[in-house]
Amino acid sequence: VNLQTCLGDFICSIYCLRLQDLYKHNMPRIAVKGIDADARRQHLREFSLVYEFGSADGIDSQVLTDVSAKYGNDAAAKALANGDAVDFKQFVEAFAKPSQAASVEGSGNCFGWAARDTSGHLAPYKFDRRNLQPTDVLIKITHAGMCHSDLHTIRGDWGPAKYPVVPGHEIAGIVVDVGSKVTKFKPGDRAGVGVFVDSCRECNLCKKGEEIFCSNIVYTYNSVHHDGLPAQGGYSTHIVNSEDYTFTIPSNLPLAGVGPLLCAGITTYSPYKDHNLDKAGLKVGVVGLGGLGHMAVKFGAAFGCEVYVISRSKAKEAEAKAMGAKGIIPSGDLEALKEAAGTFDGIIDTVSAHHDVNILMDLLAPRGRMVLVGLPPEKPVLNHFPLIMKNLTFAGSLIGTLERTQEMLDFCGKHNITAEVEVIDMEYVNKAMERMEAGDVKFRFVIDINKSLIA
Repeated sequence: VNLQTCLGDFICSIYCLRLQDLYKHNMPRIAVKGIDADARRQHLREFSLVYEFGSADGIDSQVLTDVSAKYGNDAAAKALANGDAVDFKQFVEAFAKPSQAASVEGSGNCFGWAARDTSGHLAPYKFDRRNLQPTDVLIKITHAGMCHSDLHTIRGDWGPAKYPVVPGHEIAGIVVDVGSKVTKFKPGDRAGVGVFVDSCRECNLCKKGEEIFCSNIVYTYNSVHHDGLPAQGGYSTHIVNSEDYTFTIPSNLPLAGVGPLLCAGITTYSPYKDHNLDKAGLKVGVVGLGGLGHMAVKFGAAFGCEVYVISRSKAKEAEAKAMGAKGIIPSGDLEALKEAAGTFDGIIDTVSAHHDVNILMDLLAPRGRMVLVGLPPEKPVLNHFPLIMKNLTFAGSLIGTLERTQEMLDFCGKHNITAEVEVIDMEYVNKAMERMEAGDVKFRFVIDINKSLIA
């Protein structure tokens, strides 16, 4: 599996780089004509493909050829690249795939995969999204990242789940339709949805832009909308969301690597900003190099920090250095820990397994900051003496506000930062959950919805 994973990651990376390279050059472009409102609403997937791989002025002919086998009828799709323009009807015929939802019991206007009980097993499921409201956008989901929170929620680890549960709060896609009062988006725009989709909007916290602490927050899944409809996540074909709780995605970032930014990304970006660790020259430790940790390394490097990963071994040191880290300090190497003691301005702890935080606190310099973003099952035992004697800060951090999340995405666009991902089909999702639980992923699973979930 590891060899297959490495090969898959390599191929995916080359594929994305190839597409980016083609976009930068003036390849012949194929204009897609005849896309009216009715056409795009009827063919959400095919409309989103036009804008996932192209733009309003068309798709590069070579890109069209490259994606033809993956997303459509290979021969028919390649034939479109021979001219300079195609009708949207022709495009739909070339890229249409048989519906997977037809044989699924139940009804609803959306198609996804849901868990029905604490086994956490995911299977096809139909359900309803709300009708488009004046300030809503309808997003055809192209990619959905897989978070450890998804696994914990569908198994009921954090309390009883509201089954059936469609997980996923790392959502990237293309806007297909907008409500009459929407000003932030138009059809064809790239858009993302993160960990929450609404709040009360009236309390002092909401008015101060601190929506993440609202007592009436509506999470993206395993929650209930204010109208009583169950909130379901991104392992699905589309989502309807308020434009105020939807994010714009920079045009230069490949969508496959963007979804995880909306959870893993903002979770590790916020500690840098909230605790003044975003300054060039600061020495920052990142505990763990998984889905969260690898993003913390990338952000630290982009801020100009001197970043070291603190991990059980140096097995991932090459990858850590490729992301911008200076190296790895093994958490079991007493000599290395002794040498690094008292030298770190800040530490971002991303580990969700049991570990001794006091060892990490010893690495901090006076007035150093340690920020927890991982959620171990046991409560930490903290030695207060060094905390007081060195004026240390011991803190936690929860995702980020709407404003901070958009700031993070814009920062990623400026610095070309995306998550390192292994792209999978929906049919692989249960196996991916097993591998994720075992730590067998570098560094985030992302489901290719447009390729493998057809309504």
